[in-house]
Amino acid sequence: MGCGKSTIGKKLAKKIGYSFIDLDRYIESKLYKTILEIFNEKGEAEFRLIETKYLKEVSLFEDIVISTGGGTPCFFENLDLMKSSGKVIYLHLEHQALVNRLLNSKRYDRPLLEKLNRDDLDIFVSNKMSEREAFYEQAHIKISALSIDIDELATKIL
Repeated sequence: MGCGKSTIGKKLAKKIGYSFIDLDRYIESKLYKTILEIFNEKGEAEFRLIETKYLKEVSLFEDIVISTGGGTPCFFENLDLMKSSGKVIYLHLEHQALVNRLLNSKRYDRPLLEKLNRDDLDIFVSNKMSEREAFYEQAHIKISALSIDIDELATKIL
């Protein structure tokens, strides 16, 4: 969350001639609701089931770059599905850089963050990074989100 997956994903897709899908936007288009509305109405557990359903759907598409939510690989068999469908890229950011980005982002679009102050956000990021790092480290490619060279990343992908 906040590492630049959608921005980098769009640039990478353009560079390699693929289409781009942001999984959250895809879900919103299918359900005619925002991610925040889905979270508020159904809760995180139900959202994760919905997310997995649509991840399975988009993983069948060809010549595509998919940007997932930060929690997507951490639930069910999502990471295995992602790894078997293509290259998984972990855009790594250090803790403080991530907190700063999230503080300056559109927090209304991030259900898990919408009510957090700076101190709570710092704790949240620390906890999420601890919970998720083992999943993220299984990616095929790990790259710093601060110094991405799209040409180099495209070469690694192709």
